[in-house]
Parts: sequence; C-alpha cells; structure tokens
Amino acid sequence: MITTYLLYIVLGAFAGVLAGLLGIGGGLVIVPMLNIAFELQNFPDVHIQHVALGTSLATIIFTSLSSMRAHHKRGAINYTAFWRLVPGIIVGTYLGAWVAALLPTGFLKAFFGFFLYYVASQMLLGMKPKSARELPGQAGTFAVGNGIGIFSALVGIGGGTLTVPFLSWCNQTMHTAIATAAAVGLPIALSGTTGFIINGWNVEGIPGPHFGYIYIPAFLGIISMSVLTAPLGAKLAHSLPVDKLKRIFAILLLIVGTKMLWSAFM
Repeated sequence: MITTYLLYIVLGAFAGVLAGLLGIGGGLVIVPMLNIAFELQNFPDVHIQHVALGTSLATIIFTSLSSMRAHHKRGAINYTAFWRLVPGIIVGTYLGAWVAALLPTGFLKAFFGFFLYYVASQMLLGMKPKSARELPGQAGTFAVGNGIGIFSALVGIGGGTLTVPFLSWCNQTMHTAIATAAAVGLPIALSGTTGFIINGWNVEGIPGPHFGYIYIPAFLGIISMSVLTAPLGAKLAHSLPVDKLKRIFAILLLIVGTKMLWSAFM
C-alpha cells in the first residue's frame, strides 16, 4: 500500500508542475496518468477509465479551490458569467457522470483520445477564438453550461478547455476568461464527483479502497502534491520558454492520445 501511495504522490507532483507551467487543466494530465498507473496495477479493464475520470474530478475540487481563491484576490473573476453558467454546469456534469457510467471503457478511452488530439492541435496551431458577441442570457448560458458540464464529466476535466474559448468569444479578456474558468472548475468538480460516487456505489469489482468510482489512494496521493507543486510550475513559467514547452507537450499529448485510441480499438 505504501508503494501505491508513493506512486500517486509522484503523479500528483508531476501533474501540478505541468498544470502551473503550461496553464492546462489538471484532468488533462491526471486521466492518462491514472490509466497507465491502473494498467500497471492490473485493474479490471472494464473499470479503468471510469475510475480515472471520477478520481480526476475529485482531485480538481482542491486545485480549483486554490486557483479560484487566488483569482478572486485579484478581482479577475466575472461573477455574472460564473453564476449564469453554474446551474447548467451542475446539471450537465451530473448528467455526464451518469452517461459515462453507462458507457464502456473502450468508448470512453477513444473519446478521451480524440479530445487529446483536439487539445494538441490547439497548442500546435495556436488557435484562438475571435471575440464575436456579448454573454448570452440565462437560457443560452444554461445551455452552454450544460454542454460544458456533460463534456467535462466524459473526459474528467475542470472545463477550462471549453470555458475559456467560450468566454473569449463573448468578448471577455483572456485574463478574465481564465480566472472565471478556474472558478467554474469547482462546481464541475463537485457535481461530477458526486455523480461518479453515486453511479459507482453499487458497482462490483472496483479495486479498493474506493467511494464509488473514486479510488482513494490515487485521490489522496495526487492532492497531497499537486496543490503544492502547481505554484512551482507557475513560477517556472516566468523563466522557461513556455511556448516551446507547449509544443513539446502537444506532441506528448498526441502520443498519449494515440496510445489510448490503440488500447480502445485493439
């Protein structure tokens, strides 16, 4: 058990540094890492992706709290946009967790693999949405939040990859978009974690100790280090060539995405 916890402590440290250094969501790193770790531990293949998604969202509760607090101190969060998105986010993320519980691991791995291809393409090509309009009304924002929530649950992320482009498209500055997306990560993580706990509660064969689809050793190991090492990554971002590192990381994402697609279809 000690070796298992040490493994996840290392994973948490690595995920925290990358998140701070490259400005990426923790789930983007944690989910594929957990896939590899669970395979090494001979987890039943039928549960691997579900447990990776649920555990990733559970760890994001703590990292998003830390990030939200920091952005709040700087007055960077657009709370009007935040509160408009939250209802749709909560409903969509819980619904996404329910849908994910019904889907086979192979499909979820393929879905995540294609998502990594999308993110890598954005990094390599530097694609950014053009500002086009103002923030939509309550109904429109609820629908957007719903979509962001569903997708976030299916790939185990805090939603920044989708929320930042949406807010930028709504004429929000990049600083405000990033800060607000960090805040939105909290209701995504809370609702998604709840969904994965409830939908995995009576599922047999999940390696323990666990709460539903949340694997406790991975959860504790990752949060114990990721919250500490994320500030280190942010500090390194000011002294290292981040744009070059993003391109290198994008290539790594393509490799990981290919591996997940291979394991999903082979």
